[in-house]
Amino acid sequence: MANTHIGVQLMTYGSPATLDDIPVYLKHVYGGRSASPEVITEFRRRYDLIGGSPLLRITREQAAALQEELNSDSSDGTTYHAVAGMRFAPPFITDVVPEAAADAQSLVGIIMSPQYSPIIMKGYVRTLEDAVDDLHRDDLELKIATDWHMQPYFLQALAERVQQALERFPEDIRERVPVLLTAHSMPKRVIENEPNYINDLKETAAAIAKMVNLPDERWMFCYQSAGHTPEEWLKPDFADIMPELKQAGHTHVLIAPVQFLADHLEILYDIEIGARQQAEENGIEFARIESLNTSPLFIKALATVVKETLAKE
Repeated sequence: MANTHIGVQLMTYGSPATLDDIPVYLKHVYGGRSASPEVITEFRRRYDLIGGSPLLRITREQAAALQEELNSDSSDGTTYHAVAGMRFAPPFITDVVPEAAADAQSLVGIIMSPQYSPIIMKGYVRTLEDAVDDLHRDDLELKIATDWHMQPYFLQALAERVQQALERFPEDIRERVPVLLTAHSMPKRVIENEPNYINDLKETAAAIAKMVNLPDERWMFCYQSAGHTPEEWLKPDFADIMPELKQAGHTHVLIAPVQFLADHLEILYDIEIGARQQAEENGIEFARIESLNTSPLFIKALATVVKETLAKE
């Protein structure tokens, strides 16, 4: 693929740019339905507490770092241009496709979730495919990355973050701190149709635990960020785990998300504020790993995903 130009589009969930954008943002998330005043008020409170979401800024930084990594490692004259688009807030995926595809022979789409579900992720795929169709470019090849939950650099990046966090604990307790490896909870009805998605999340968690040499009794996989609906969501939630840790005599806990790739509401509020409060209410000292954000190992993971996706027939 000598002397070619490749576009790369990172696709993430999205976040409101300001507190006043929350009603419109939630309307996009809810498929055109307006959120209740109570839900809007609660989201406004949460985003206000964290000072607004840095998700777009960080995803753009990831795209810039990925572009630099790909171009610095290109020995055949291929050039790359990477952009970031969001599904439920500006800049929308559709908005940035023309930039990503400009002068490109191929466009690679990456959903910013290492674990892939055809059902859960179909909105990203359909949106990107439709946007590319609207370009009417017969000369443009679109390829979309699917699952990369066991990508070695990705696993190394997460294991590095867990190890760094553990080393911040006092040496006399470091070897006893329980580690909760978390993922976003889902409605049980969704996962009944997509069991492999949960298995992949658990496989990532187990791989990280093994790389950090955590014995089985020191770590567990659990969920976080269950939605505000009456239906049954996947358990156990980390809120359920805190009293159990206290009962077992633990005084510290480390939370390590295995699915989230950047700081956003689920990290800065659900974990940093919500989980911390739940831990401290049970007399447990709380810590979380630093998010991957622009970790050099993680950027290498993304670059490898791009190249492997391009190589697929």
